[in-house]
Amino acid sequence: MPRLEKRSLSNRVVDALTPEDREIMCWDRDLPGFGVRVYPNGSKTYVVQRRGRRGSKRITVGRHGTLSVDEARRQAAVILTRMETGGEPGGKPDAEGGPTVAELAERYLREHVAVHCKPATALGYRRTIERNILPRLGKLPITELDRTHVAELQYRLRKRPTAANDAVGALSRMLNRAQAWGLLPGGSNPCRFVKPYRTRRPERFLTEDEFRRLGQTLDDLEAEGRLPVHVAAAFRLLTLTGCRSGEVLTLRWSDVALERNEIRLADSKTGPRIVPLSPAAARVLAGLPRLAGNPWVIAGPEPGERQMQLTYYWYKVREHAGLDDVRIHDLRHSFASRALALGHDLTMIGKLLGHRKLQSTARYAHLARDSVKESAALVAASIAADIMPGGGERNEAR
Repeated sequence: MPRLEKRSLSNRVVDALTPEDREIMCWDRDLPGFGVRVYPNGSKTYVVQRRGRRGSKRITVGRHGTLSVDEARRQAAVILTRMETGGEPGGKPDAEGGPTVAELAERYLREHVAVHCKPATALGYRRTIERNILPRLGKLPITELDRTHVAELQYRLRKRPTAANDAVGALSRMLNRAQAWGLLPGGSNPCRFVKPYRTRRPERFLTEDEFRRLGQTLDDLEAEGRLPVHVAAAFRLLTLTGCRSGEVLTLRWSDVALERNEIRLADSKTGPRIVPLSPAAARVLAGLPRLAGNPWVIAGPEPGERQMQLTYYWYKVREHAGLDDVRIHDLRHSFASRALALGHDLTMIGKLLGHRKLQSTARYAHLARDSVKESAALVAASIAADIMPGGGERNEAR
């Protein structure tokens, strides 16, 4: 049971209430049935309570900080009047500590993620929440959640640092949304105190020889009937355009404008964009069979359907090509690497890849520095033959 007090409530009085190791219930002397509940984590909630024929009923009015005492008292008076006259009181029943993490997650997925996120992103959030957050924290009231709980969640997932960071990130966004909804006071998110694990993003770029092996493998497996024609075309398009696999898999023939040598993506990861087609990429598309009644470029095995995934086929391709450590997404990285080697700057690379933010392209900055160093070395070597004693490097080579 929470410890009970009775005072004339004001903003100063409520601000001065300090949390203890158990809940404090402070009732207002001026409006019977109106009070403030102080939780051990420091959050404060205005409530009203009235006893009727069916027993005592407590209703949450709002959070201190979101509402002032005077605003909460006015709303409480309306609720109490409705309760006394037998009408609908409004507000919401006061759960012990507010909604649970599971209840918040359900509302977050329904009212925020489903509205603002793309389906693939929404699926990622749901998987992270259901697999890593709810089993450990689902039954805990959000007002009792503190940095200890978050740190423990992260530590339990320490062997999978990316999953740990994703879980803490999803939980943090849920709690930020809870603050916007008035379920938590501002600045109360405990996730901000937990430092993410450092993760290494693997970078793998195909060499010229590896590109040749990949091309030969695609030709061989397709000729042998071990790789569907449309799947082989998907891998060639990924290599020749730098597109994401989802952008190629969801490409419709109506998005392809061969007469203008471009693809118009209406809904890429970063919004609508136009992808220029090289002559080689245009030949891939021009030579691809169009199936009657199927709008998809990368047609699937079922009539009228698209290919849903490429991973199964990629394992087969990379095994035959001797590229066991190469992921499908590394084809996109390799496209950027080759562009840098040919002298294009990071701004142009960002445009080619459809990056919305420069930070996304910045991962290739070290490759740009390497290209500059190589160019500088070649230029300096050509000049050294004329200005260095004995002809410099050229004479040394002789």
